[in-house]
Amino acid sequence: MMSDLNLVNNEFLRQFEIKFEDSLARIEYSEQERKIFLTKLHIPKEIEGKEFEEAFIVKVLDFISEKNLSVVPTSPKIARFVRTNRRYRRLLPVGIKL
Repeated sequence: MMSDLNLVNNEFLRQFEIKFEDSLARIEYSEQERKIFLTKLHIPKEIEGKEFEEAFIVKVLDFISEKNLSVVPTSPKIARFVRTNRRYRRLLPVGIKL
């Protein structure tokens, strides 16, 4: 179920989006010099849950990895996820520790 989530990069609004069960979850970002700052995570109450949240974050981090960009998670939930999932720490720019 979570693997078939369709991630959309809405460049105009500078946010990643996933529509799920008639709700829109989003992660806002800003981009500077090959770095993406993940600033806010918005998940509607109707679809809140650790499984959905983690699947969404994984989709976004995999997308960023495919684009060969670095990630700076300023959202506390995303920073916590990166801190506890070693494989995504390689996306952090040099000198950034969580």
